Amino acid sequence: MANFKLLLFAFDRGPLSPPPENFILFILTACSPFKIKENSVKVLKGETPFQGNEPRVPSLILEAVNKASLLTLLFYSYNFKQYFHKHVLLILYFFHAYLSIQFLLAVGAIPAQICLPGVELEPQFNAPVRATSLQDFWGRRWNLRVSEALRLTIYSPIKTISSRVIGSRWASLPAVFATFVTSGFMHELIYYHIIRKKPTWEITWFFVLQGVLVDIEIFLKKKLVATEKFRLHEAISGPLALATIALTAGWLSYTQLLRNGVDEKVIKEFNAIVEFFKRST
Repeated sequence: MANFKLLLFAFDRGPLSPPPENFILFILTACSPFKIKENSVKVLKGETPFQGNEPRVPSLILEAVNKASLLTLLFYSYNFKQYFHKHVLLILYFFHAYLSIQFLLAVGAIPAQICLPGVELEPQFNAPVRATSLQDFWGRRWNLRVSEALRLTIYSPIKTISSRVIGSRWASLPAVFATFVTSGFMHELIYYHIIRKKPTWEITWFFVLQGVLVDIEIFLKKKLVATEKFRLHEAISGPLALATIALTAGWLSYTQLLRNGVDEKVIKEFNAIVEFFKRST
């Protein structure tokens, strides 16, 4: 994330441009996955008066405790994983990843709130389970700060170039695909650092597949929905999109982790931490 932000900053774009006058704000914006709300930026710049809102540190601590409690329940349920169907286990792993990210973000936001009291941060997620389509899930609900960085660094430039070649109507298709390919390579690098084994490119293919599916979805929307020929109700399109993500993630995203026993290592480390606290008390 920091590399993307600095790259955008070099071209006078992104969240660091124009650079914040507050040095602490600049460092936090560059190094953290957070985005400060526009009204808070105006307060820091002195453009609008501070309203005296109470600092959100207690609420962030409460949020972190809630996420930690849910993660603890998940870890405890893993002790009975031999009784779970593999698809149920994959769903638990999905929520595990989601809650872990939320927990880390809540903990990471506490220093930002202490250094800059009264500052409000944009949410990192927007109710992913309420997504109405693949495009809605990846673009507007899941990991919003990463989506925003990829939109500025990959999607927008390629869309601008593509519009000159194939026209503005279909320019988003190659831009979307290139964005997902880039995300795939990023996740492949993350997986390599976690597993420390030769890449199998499964996680990359997962995002390539998502890019193809989102492009198909955009094509069908412009051909059918925009012309009012056909439209799926959200009650159908939403669960269908989530099921597609879950099935493809179970096939390509989690396979590499499970094959290398990453889940078992995480469970053992958690149990070791629990035993440590038991002995300490």
